Amino acid sequence: MNWDQMEGKWKQMKGSVKKQWGKLTDDDLEYMAGSKDQFVGRLQERYGIAKEAAQKQADEWIQAQAEAKPKVEVKPKAAAHL
Repeated sequence: MNWDQMEGKWKQMKGSVKKQWGKLTDDDLEYMAGSKDQFVGRLQERYGIAKEAAQKQADEWIQAQAEAKPKVEVKPKAAAHL
């Protein structure tokens, strides 16, 4: 997943962002709207970290999202009675 794709899926991803960075407010998430620059800027503000550190965290997070595979539960079929 890249940042262009993130912008398109932002509403679905906001929960994951909030879980990772709890100091971000709902207003922050609305402001960011999936934009990497705005995302990095808010991480800097809320956590008092350097731009490079915020970019690294954001890039690592998005890479982890790309690697995460949806879990599909497979239920065994019931045996047919003959």
